[in-house]
Amino acid sequence: MPVICKEEGRGLRALVEGELDHHGARAVMEALDRGIDAARPRELTLDLKGLSFTDSSGIAVLLRAHRRMSQVQGGLRVVNTPAQADKVFQAAGLGRIIQFE
Repeated sequence: MPVICKEEGRGLRALVEGELDHHGARAVMEALDRGIDAARPRELTLDLKGLSFTDSSGIAVLLRAHRRMSQVQGGLRVVNTPAQADKVFQAAGLGRIIQFE
């Protein structure tokens, strides 16, 4: 599963593409960890416009990203969430702790 991380000022933008399931979740988490460790961003923007499918593994990825950003005193926002993924994330109640745009 491709993840493209790009520093934007004091922020980090991560574009996630493909299917975010149990096969790809570990690779996404590792890529996000590397990007966060390298950039120490104030804000991580997860851009999901290229996401074609997610299941509960996507919930775990978002929760881990949220926790990692808290560790570096930063914030997380999620943008361009496809309808299928939005249903999964909102059913899990992630909208109460993560900013979705």
